[in-house]
Amino acid sequence: MRPFEGQRIAVVGLGRAGLPAARRLAEWGAAVTVWDDSEAARAEASGLHVADPALAFDHDALLLSPGIPHLRPWIHPAAAAARAAGAPILVDAEFLYRAVRAAGSGARFAGITGTNGKSTTTALLGHILERAGVPVAVGGNLGRAALSMPILPDDGVYVLEMSSYMLERIDSMRFNVAVMLNLSPDHLDRHGDMAGYLAAKTRILAGAGVAVLGDDDDATRAAWPGAIHISGDHPCPGGVWAEAGVLRDDAGVILDLAEAPTLPGSHNAQNAAAAAAMALHLGVGRAVLPDALRSYPGLPHRAELVRTLRGVRFINDSKATNADSTARALASHGRVILIAGGTGKDGGIESLAPWFGRVAHAFLIGRDGPVFAATLAAAGVPHTLPDTLDQAVPAAAAAALAGAAPVVLLSPAAASWDQFTGFDARGDRFRALVQELA
Repeated sequence: MRPFEGQRIAVVGLGRAGLPAARRLAEWGAAVTVWDDSEAARAEASGLHVADPALAFDHDALLLSPGIPHLRPWIHPAAAAARAAGAPILVDAEFLYRAVRAAGSGARFAGITGTNGKSTTTALLGHILERAGVPVAVGGNLGRAALSMPILPDDGVYVLEMSSYMLERIDSMRFNVAVMLNLSPDHLDRHGDMAGYLAAKTRILAGAGVAVLGDDDDATRAAWPGAIHISGDHPCPGGVWAEAGVLRDDAGVILDLAEAPTLPGSHNAQNAAAAAAMALHLGVGRAVLPDALRSYPGLPHRAELVRTLRGVRFINDSKATNADSTARALASHGRVILIAGGTGKDGGIESLAPWFGRVAHAFLIGRDGPVFAATLAAAGVPHTLPDTLDQAVPAAAAAALAGAAPVVLLSPAAASWDQFTGFDARGDRFRALVQELA
């Protein structure tokens, strides 16, 4: 199979997805040139042609790592060279789509985006399809990179989490079913403003066979006329929704989500509604849904119960990299000891004010810990600035075990780049520290 025979493709950014993409494209016939601004990353590209395409762009396309800007807040030189040459700047999922269609496979594509909840919905839909016996590959922005996936048969489904960074760089790719779950301010430095962010996100719905929209926030509800709507807390006739934690559709009750312990709270009810709606439109029988929802194992770093110690539950929600995501975590618990902080987003944690009453004490880490502390001080919320997670975990455990709260919740409301290589590394460290507690 050589769908890219004769095509010249530059791959810039040789991280988790970039290097496997370059190797797969070369295997599929492309003349590949690779580059990374890191000398160490370039050294990993043995067997590939390494050259900076910014110096002389003579390629048919640029596959640019999603995290590397092509327009805002600055332009990478390779992107500037590609734009000057009139070459498209694409993402690895676009090449997967083209390869699948070139192979003659009718495998379907399911796309999931939203500010929050997309990883859970992606993993949950993949789990439902597996339980239904459907050949499935799950990944994209979550887990497995697109060009690390196999070519599926006609009855297979690719379930792809799509970030706004990725969606900016699709071209011919179209989804058989796609959902935009919700929208709240995030990545505005990359997209310019909320209008730009919305425009990037709704690219997932353009040309989709079935468009699904979250109905729980105004920005999403009105984003795409003619879409099927889903909700975590109110009826959406024609779609799937939850009322008082019971998942339903027009045919009646699907499942009381109290029977699905890894899907707590109204935000997870919306995720379950989205995954169920997409599964139904992909041909999964309605009878499959209850058992699949009950057996969903949950995601690492998303409301993950690490341990219960003398009645105190330690929850790893490291994937909460913005305040809106942390709000959903706080809404799922009563009284908590909160560990938060890192590289904060615009607005910090001011939007968490309605849930401050649930925070018995906050331990604030990282670069913007002092900024978060100022917000909490103004609201009268007790807090401490231990700086690092290694200092915060034992202190938070001591407070909880002394009776301050039954839950220690790592839900940072911030990115992790100041102290970790990613939210997963932060969550892994939290898990290890909790397991070390006597």
